Amino acid sequence: MTDDAADAHERRAVVASDGQALTAIAGTHVRRRLVDAIAARGACWIALAGGRTPKAVYERLAEAGTPAIDWARVHVAFGDERLVPPDHADSNYGMARAALLARVPIPAHQVHRIEGERLDADAAAAAYSAVLAGALRPEPGAWPVFDLVLLGVGADGHTASIFPGTAAVRETRRLAVAGDAPTAPERRVTLTFPVLNAARAVVILASGADKASAIARAFTDGTPVAECPVRGVRPASGMVTWLLDAAAAADLPTPAIE
Repeated sequence: MTDDAADAHERRAVVASDGQALTAIAGTHVRRRLVDAIAARGACWIALAGGRTPKAVYERLAEAGTPAIDWARVHVAFGDERLVPPDHADSNYGMARAALLARVPIPAHQVHRIEGERLDADAAAAAYSAVLAGALRPEPGAWPVFDLVLLGVGADGHTASIFPGTAAVRETRRLAVAGDAPTAPERRVTLTFPVLNAARAVVILASGADKASAIARAFTDGTPVAECPVRGVRPASGMVTWLLDAAAAADLPTPAIE
């Protein structure tokens, strides 16, 4: 992913007044994406994100709503995971299970988690790559295609577990790789940019004033992807939808806001 390529895509920002309003907007947006994908292709593949903002959205999706989601046709994977057991407080899978997966009728075999309990991050990444390739069955030489990828963004500009200055920023051949975070638990597994960018739709969720600087840098053309990895998210559709609260969007120029 070159910096020039990162500057070429479109960005749509939807700004909610606060975190509660953001959860409502994001819940409606994701619900519609799931329903539309099922209507178009008979099933929907979604990659979930970790973090406090996605958690609130998952809890919203677990509630009854309109249009109704046929959860039996939803397949779930994860954008990244920490190297911890699934019942650990830091597990993205554990959070998603409590907030959503255990509360809706998704068949267990349609939930594809990263085995964070493995001691070797490289082995965990290789195993996850094999699971996704086998389940999504991409065409030879092509990347697996998710209907929707949900991402967050950190105060340092990272997304999934692609952190500034790490090898994961430069990865172009593998579906998933080991990653290193600056804070514990350091060892991670993350999907790579080629997989994120093969998705039919990408939504980035962010809330809070601590994200404002990173989001402003993400919207600044010329900011190197190596310094602000979320800028490397450029889906094949050409559009990234940012769903933000007012605090997270505080440093964005007015023309960037819808």
